[in-house]
Amino acid sequence: MSTDTAASQNLASCHLCWKVAPADLHHCPRCGSAMHLRKSDSIQRTLALLVTSCVLYIPANVYPIMYTDQLGSTEPSTIIGGVILLIKLGSVPVAAVIFLFSVMVPIGKLIAMFYLVWTVERHSRLDARQRTLMYNVTEFVGKWSMIDVFVVAILAALVHLGGLLVIRPGIAALSFAGVVIVTMIAAESFDSRLIWDVMEESDSDDATS
Repeated sequence: MSTDTAASQNLASCHLCWKVAPADLHHCPRCGSAMHLRKSDSIQRTLALLVTSCVLYIPANVYPIMYTDQLGSTEPSTIIGGVILLIKLGSVPVAAVIFLFSVMVPIGKLIAMFYLVWTVERHSRLDARQRTLMYNVTEFVGKWSMIDVFVVAILAALVHLGGLLVIRPGIAALSFAGVVIVTMIAAESFDSRLIWDVMEESDSDDATS
């Protein structure tokens, strides 16, 4: 099966109207938008954004994501602490969802993106279809990581039981929102077509050897 790409045929796709035209034109003949074969500095920008996400992930887990004011006392809760608190309050399903999308998904997305960048940089011959599927799943699921911030905001707005119980967002909520946003930008900056470029280079090497 041929793995020839449009880039090997000197063809580029417009990112606005998706028209395929010769890359030498530099501008789309249909809508006039700039055209290029691949996203410029995709790997470098993606890697820089991933490192930034890792840095933001530390305060997002170390500092309190919410404060619980109850009977005059204030109790700070990290993400894990918030999950434990929700379990104690009987909201096990909500706690499970927050743990999944606030702990497992961000870590999984970072690992997946680092892995994809590593395989492209190493010119890996691993199945390109599987890696493309991994990228698509990572890009889709990662958008739901903000659910923890939404839950804290909803709790802060709804839980105010006559002054006996008040929930306030903490500084970690901002850091966690930054993690989600930066990882989403990292996923968008990664050009998945580079995976297939590597496969084409491998096939060309095999043909000439």
